[in-house]
Amino acid sequence: MPPELSAEQISQVLQGISVPPQPQIMVDLQMEQYMPEPDLEVIARLISQDPGLSGALIKIVNSPYYGLSNKIASIRRAVTLLGSRTVINLINAQSIKGEMSDDTIVTLNRFWDTAQDVAMTSLTLAKRTAVVAADEAYALGLFHDCGVALMLKRFPDYMRVLEQGYANAGSGQRVVDTENRHFNTNHAVVGYYTAKSWRLPAHLTEAIANHHNALAIFKDVSSRNSQLKNQLAVLKMAEHICASYKVLGNQREDHEWNSISHWVLDYIGLSDYDFEQLKESIRELGVH
Repeated sequence: MPPELSAEQISQVLQGISVPPQPQIMVDLQMEQYMPEPDLEVIARLISQDPGLSGALIKIVNSPYYGLSNKIASIRRAVTLLGSRTVINLINAQSIKGEMSDDTIVTLNRFWDTAQDVAMTSLTLAKRTAVVAADEAYALGLFHDCGVALMLKRFPDYMRVLEQGYANAGSGQRVVDTENRHFNTNHAVVGYYTAKSWRLPAHLTEAIANHHNALAIFKDVSSRNSQLKNQLAVLKMAEHICASYKVLGNQREDHEWNSISHWVLDYIGLSDYDFEQLKESIRELGVH
Protein backbone atom coordinates (compact mmCIF):
# COMPACT_ATOMS: atom_id res chain seq x y z
CA MET A 1 0.00 0.00 0.00
CA PRO A 2 1.39 3.45 -0.90
CA PRO A 3 1.57 5.95 1.96
CA GLU A 4 -1.25 8.46 2.29
CA LEU A 5 0.26 11.93 2.40
CA SER A 6 -1.20 14.56 4.69
CA ALA A 7 -1.99 18.10 3.61
CA GLU A 8 1.17 19.25 5.43
CA GLN A 9 3.40 16.72 3.65
CA ILE A 10 1.90 17.68 0.28
CA SER A 11 2.48 21.36 1.03
CA GLN A 12 6.18 20.62 1.69
CA VAL A 13 6.57 18.68 -1.56
CA LEU A 14 4.82 21.39 -3.60
CA GLN A 15 6.93 24.30 -2.36
CA GLY A 16 8.45 26.32 -5.18
CA ILE A 17 7.21 26.68 -8.74
CA SER A 18 3.49 26.33 -9.41
CA VAL A 19 1.42 26.79 -12.58
CA PRO A 20 -2.10 28.08 -11.84
CA PRO A 21 -4.83 25.43 -12.20
CA GLN A 22 -7.88 26.13 -14.38
CA PRO A 23 -10.75 27.42 -12.21
CA GLN A 24 -13.40 25.26 -13.92
CA ILE A 25 -11.31 22.10 -13.50
CA MET A 26 -10.94 22.92 -9.79
CA VAL A 27 -14.72 23.34 -9.46
CA ASP A 28 -15.34 19.99 -11.17
CA LEU A 29 -12.76 18.27 -8.96
CA GLN A 30 -14.21 19.79 -5.79
CA MET A 31 -17.66 18.54 -6.79
CA GLU A 32 -16.34 15.03 -7.45
CA GLN A 33 -14.50 14.83 -4.13
CA TYR A 34 -17.73 15.64 -2.25
CA MET A 35 -19.49 12.66 -3.81
CA PRO A 36 -20.17 9.77 -1.39
CA GLU A 37 -17.65 7.64 -3.33
CA PRO A 38 -15.28 9.82 -5.41
CA ASP A 39 -14.45 8.15 -8.74
CA LEU A 40 -10.68 7.99 -9.31
CA GLU A 41 -11.23 7.55 -13.05
CA VAL A 42 -13.14 10.84 -13.21
CA ILE A 43 -10.54 12.56 -11.01
CA ALA A 44 -7.68 11.27 -13.19
CA ARG A 45 -9.44 12.45 -16.37
CA LEU A 46 -10.00 15.95 -14.94
CA ILE A 47 -6.45 16.30 -13.58
CA SER A 48 -4.96 15.13 -16.88
CA GLN A 49 -6.57 18.13 -18.62
CA ASP A 50 -4.63 20.64 -16.52
CA PRO A 51 -0.83 21.21 -16.72
CA GLY A 52 -0.50 22.69 -13.22
CA LEU A 53 -2.41 19.93 -11.43
CA SER A 54 -0.75 17.22 -13.49
CA GLY A 55 2.68 18.65 -12.72
CA ALA A 56 1.95 18.75 -9.00
CA LEU A 57 0.71 15.15 -9.14
CA ILE A 58 3.81 13.92 -10.99
CA LYS A 59 6.05 15.80 -8.55
CA ILE A 60 4.47 14.04 -5.58
CA VAL A 61 4.51 10.53 -7.07
CA ASN A 62 8.18 10.94 -8.06
CA SER A 63 9.12 12.29 -4.63
CA PRO A 64 11.18 10.28 -2.10
CA TYR A 65 7.96 9.42 -0.22
CA TYR A 66 7.17 6.80 -2.86
CA GLY A 67 10.69 5.60 -3.66
CA LEU A 68 9.97 4.65 -7.28
CA SER A 69 12.98 3.15 -9.05
CA ASN A 70 12.11 4.99 -12.29
CA LYS A 71 10.39 8.35 -12.60
CA ILE A 72 6.98 8.18 -14.27
CA ALA A 73 5.08 10.62 -16.50
CA SER A 74 1.72 8.81 -16.68
CA ILE A 75 -0.95 10.87 -14.93
CA ARG A 76 -3.40 7.97 -14.72
CA ARG A 77 -0.76 5.73 -13.15
CA ALA A 78 0.16 8.50 -10.71
CA VAL A 79 -3.46 8.80 -9.54
CA THR A 80 -3.66 5.03 -9.03
CA LEU A 81 -0.39 4.96 -7.06
CA LEU A 82 -1.32 7.91 -4.86
CA GLY A 83 -4.83 6.82 -3.99
CA SER A 84 -7.95 8.91 -3.44
CA ARG A 85 -7.07 10.53 -0.08
CA THR A 86 -3.67 11.84 -1.20
CA VAL A 87 -5.09 13.07 -4.53
CA ILE A 88 -7.91 14.91 -2.73
CA ASN A 89 -5.36 16.48 -0.37
CA LEU A 90 -3.43 17.60 -3.45
CA ILE A 91 -6.56 19.17 -4.99
CA ASN A 92 -7.30 21.02 -1.77
CA ALA A 93 -3.70 22.25 -1.54
CA GLN A 94 -3.84 23.62 -5.09
CA SER A 95 -7.23 25.26 -4.55
CA ILE A 96 -5.81 27.64 -1.93
CA LYS A 97 -3.02 29.00 -4.15
CA GLY A 98 -4.88 32.30 -4.49
CA GLU A 99 -7.39 33.92 -6.79
CA MET A 100 -6.51 35.26 -10.24
CA SER A 101 -7.93 38.35 -11.89
CA ASP A 102 -10.42 37.94 -14.73
CA ASP A 103 -7.91 39.39 -17.19
CA THR A 104 -5.27 36.86 -16.14
CA ILE A 105 -7.73 33.99 -16.50
CA VAL A 106 -8.74 35.14 -19.99
CA THR A 107 -5.10 35.30 -21.10
CA LEU A 108 -4.23 31.97 -19.46
CA ASN A 109 -7.14 30.36 -21.33
CA ARG A 110 -4.97 30.58 -24.45
CA PHE A 111 -2.27 28.55 -22.66
CA TRP A 112 -4.67 26.03 -21.08
CA ASP A 113 -6.57 25.42 -24.33
CA THR A 114 -3.50 24.79 -26.47
CA ALA A 115 -1.84 22.61 -23.80
CA GLN A 116 -4.80 20.25 -23.69
CA ASP A 117 -5.18 20.19 -27.48
CA VAL A 118 -1.49 19.50 -28.10
CA ALA A 119 -1.46 16.79 -25.43
CA MET A 120 -4.39 14.91 -26.98
CA THR A 121 -3.01 15.29 -30.50
CA SER A 122 0.45 14.13 -29.36
CA LEU A 123 -1.17 11.06 -27.82
CA THR A 124 -2.91 10.25 -31.13
CA LEU A 125 0.26 10.86 -33.16
CA ALA A 126 2.26 8.63 -30.82
CA LYS A 127 -0.19 5.81 -31.40
CA ARG A 128 -0.11 6.35 -35.18
CA THR A 129 3.69 6.66 -35.54
CA ALA A 130 4.82 4.34 -32.70
CA VAL A 131 8.04 6.34 -32.17
CA VAL A 132 7.30 7.33 -28.54
CA ALA A 133 5.19 5.97 -25.70
CA ALA A 134 1.67 7.40 -25.74
CA ASP A 135 1.60 8.51 -22.09
CA GLU A 136 4.96 10.29 -22.45
CA ALA A 137 3.81 12.01 -25.65
CA TYR A 138 0.70 13.21 -23.79
CA ALA A 139 2.78 14.48 -20.86
CA LEU A 140 5.17 16.38 -23.14
CA GLY A 141 2.25 17.92 -25.04
CA LEU A 142 0.63 18.99 -21.77
CA PHE A 143 3.78 20.36 -20.13
CA HIS A 144 5.91 21.70 -23.00
CA ASP A 145 4.65 25.29 -22.70
CA CYS A 146 4.22 25.40 -18.91
CA GLY A 147 6.84 28.17 -18.85
CA VAL A 148 4.37 30.41 -20.71
CA ALA A 149 2.05 30.53 -17.67
CA LEU A 150 4.94 31.37 -15.34
CA MET A 151 6.37 34.05 -17.64
CA LEU A 152 2.89 35.57 -17.85
CA LYS A 153 2.66 35.70 -14.06
CA ARG A 154 6.04 37.44 -13.88
CA PHE A 155 5.91 39.86 -16.85
CA PRO A 156 2.69 41.81 -17.61
CA ASP A 157 3.67 42.37 -21.26
CA TYR A 158 4.75 38.78 -21.83
CA MET A 159 2.06 37.75 -24.35
CA ARG A 160 2.94 40.69 -26.60
CA VAL A 161 6.59 39.59 -26.62
CA LEU A 162 5.64 35.95 -27.23
CA GLU A 163 3.50 36.96 -30.21
CA GLN A 164 6.43 38.97 -31.56
CA GLY A 165 8.61 35.89 -31.18
CA TYR A 166 6.22 33.82 -33.29
CA ALA A 167 6.17 36.61 -35.89
CA ASN A 168 9.97 36.89 -35.95
CA ALA A 169 10.24 33.16 -36.64
CA GLY A 170 9.41 34.13 -40.21
CA SER A 171 12.80 35.81 -40.54
CA GLY A 172 14.79 32.78 -39.45
CA GLN A 173 14.86 33.43 -35.71
CA ARG A 174 13.79 30.97 -33.04
CA VAL A 175 10.51 31.79 -31.26
CA VAL A 176 12.43 32.14 -27.98
CA ASP A 177 15.07 34.57 -29.29
CA THR A 178 12.75 37.56 -28.87
CA GLU A 179 12.02 36.55 -25.26
CA ASN A 180 15.76 36.24 -24.58
CA ARG A 181 16.31 39.81 -25.75
CA HIS A 182 13.50 41.22 -23.62
CA PHE A 183 13.73 39.10 -20.47
CA ASN A 184 17.15 37.38 -20.56
CA THR A 185 15.28 34.07 -20.38
CA ASN A 186 12.43 32.33 -22.21
CA HIS A 187 9.51 30.01 -21.64
CA ALA A 188 11.42 26.91 -22.77
CA VAL A 189 14.12 27.49 -20.13
CA VAL A 190 11.56 28.31 -17.44
CA GLY A 191 9.54 25.27 -18.50
CA TYR A 192 12.63 23.08 -18.24
CA TYR A 193 13.29 24.13 -14.64
CA THR A 194 9.60 23.77 -13.80
CA ALA A 195 9.56 20.24 -15.21
CA LYS A 196 12.72 19.42 -13.26
CA SER A 197 11.06 20.69 -10.08
CA TRP A 198 8.13 18.40 -10.89
CA ARG A 199 10.62 15.50 -11.18
CA LEU A 200 9.60 14.61 -14.72
CA PRO A 201 11.86 12.04 -16.42
CA ALA A 202 15.05 13.68 -17.69
CA HIS A 203 14.40 12.98 -21.39
CA LEU A 204 11.10 14.87 -21.16
CA THR A 205 12.68 17.87 -19.42
CA GLU A 206 15.31 17.93 -22.19
CA ALA A 207 12.57 17.96 -24.83
CA ILE A 208 10.83 20.85 -23.06
CA ALA A 209 14.10 22.82 -22.99
CA ASN A 210 14.64 22.23 -26.72
CA HIS A 211 11.14 22.44 -28.15
CA HIS A 212 11.94 25.69 -29.99
CA ASN A 213 15.40 24.46 -30.98
CA ALA A 214 14.13 21.74 -33.30
CA LEU A 215 15.80 23.02 -36.47
CA ALA A 216 19.32 22.65 -35.07
CA ILE A 217 18.50 19.25 -33.58
CA PHE A 218 17.03 17.78 -36.77
CA LYS A 219 19.78 19.25 -38.96
CA ASP A 220 22.18 16.99 -37.04
CA VAL A 221 21.66 13.87 -39.14
CA SER A 222 23.89 11.67 -36.98
CA SER A 223 22.37 8.96 -34.82
CA ARG A 224 22.74 11.14 -31.72
CA ASN A 225 19.68 12.45 -29.90
CA SER A 226 17.33 9.88 -31.44
CA GLN A 227 15.10 9.83 -28.34
CA LEU A 228 14.95 13.64 -28.30
CA LYS A 229 14.18 13.72 -32.04
CA ASN A 230 11.36 11.20 -31.60
CA GLN A 231 9.80 13.27 -28.82
CA LEU A 232 10.17 16.55 -30.69
CA ALA A 233 8.90 15.15 -33.99
CA VAL A 234 5.59 14.17 -32.42
CA LEU A 235 5.36 17.42 -30.45
CA LYS A 236 6.09 19.72 -33.40
CA MET A 237 3.57 17.92 -35.61
CA ALA A 238 0.99 18.22 -32.83
CA GLU A 239 1.69 21.93 -32.31
CA HIS A 240 1.19 22.56 -36.02
CA ILE A 241 -2.02 20.52 -36.24
CA CYS A 242 -3.41 22.37 -33.19
CA ALA A 243 -2.36 25.77 -34.61
CA SER A 244 -0.36 26.89 -31.59
CA TYR A 245 0.97 29.63 -33.85
CA LYS A 246 -2.57 31.09 -33.92
CA VAL A 247 -3.64 30.44 -30.32
CA LEU A 248 -0.44 31.50 -28.57
CA GLY A 249 1.39 33.35 -31.34
CA ASN A 250 -1.55 35.25 -32.88
CA GLN A 251 -0.12 34.55 -36.35
CA ARG A 252 -1.79 33.60 -39.62
CA GLU A 253 1.10 31.38 -40.71
CA ASP A 254 3.18 28.77 -38.88
CA HIS A 255 6.65 30.17 -39.60
CA GLU A 256 8.40 27.72 -37.28
CA TRP A 257 6.77 24.68 -38.90
CA ASN A 258 7.62 26.00 -42.35
CA SER A 259 11.32 26.01 -41.41
CA ILE A 260 11.40 22.54 -39.83
CA SER A 261 8.64 20.54 -41.55
CA HIS A 262 10.75 18.78 -44.17
CA TRP A 263 13.38 17.86 -41.56
CA VAL A 264 10.76 16.46 -39.18
CA LEU A 265 8.76 14.61 -41.83
CA ASP A 266 11.91 13.14 -43.44
CA TYR A 267 13.01 11.91 -40.02
CA ILE A 268 9.63 10.27 -39.31
CA GLY A 269 9.35 8.94 -42.85
CA LEU A 270 6.24 10.83 -43.93
CA SER A 271 5.70 12.65 -47.22
CA ASP A 272 3.88 15.99 -47.27
CA TYR A 273 0.86 14.15 -48.65
CA ASP A 274 1.03 11.51 -45.87
CA PHE A 275 1.15 14.23 -43.25
CA GLU A 276 -1.79 16.12 -44.76
CA GLN A 277 -3.82 12.91 -44.71
CA LEU A 278 -2.78 12.25 -41.11
CA LYS A 279 -3.66 15.81 -40.13
CA GLU A 280 -7.10 15.55 -41.73
CA SER A 281 -7.85 12.22 -40.08
CA ILE A 282 -6.94 13.64 -36.64
CA ARG A 283 -9.11 16.71 -37.24
CA GLU A 284 -12.01 14.49 -38.30
CA LEU A 285 -11.67 12.60 -35.02
CA GLY A 286 -12.18 15.92 -33.21
CA VAL A 287 -9.08 15.25 -31.14
CA HIS A 288 -8.15 18.90 -30.80
